[in-house]
Amino acid sequence: MNILIKPIITEKATADSEIRNRYTFAVNSKANKIEIKKAVEEAYGVSVEKVRTINVRPDRNTKYTKNGIQHGKTNAVKKAIVQLAEGEMIDLYSNL
Repeated sequence: MNILIKPIITEKATADSEIRNRYTFAVNSKANKIEIKKAVEEAYGVSVEKVRTINVRPDRNTKYTKNGIQHGKTNAVKKAIVQLAEGEMIDLYSNL
């Protein structure tokens, strides 16, 4: 099971990583906090202090078109916010 899917790079996540040393990742929806901690430590070689998880619900929308009403939704995502130890950091931009 692949636990870390991708890092989330947004304005809010980037500011959080610069100021509070917290990094945000999209993770597998079945992964728990212990598995996420081990995966981040193995992938980036850092020590993790705390892991917070968020289950983001899918957004539903309705479109009125020529062909009738179209219903849709986005995918559900699980996010993990990882707090690193003092003095540690992850360079997410090195392999872009």
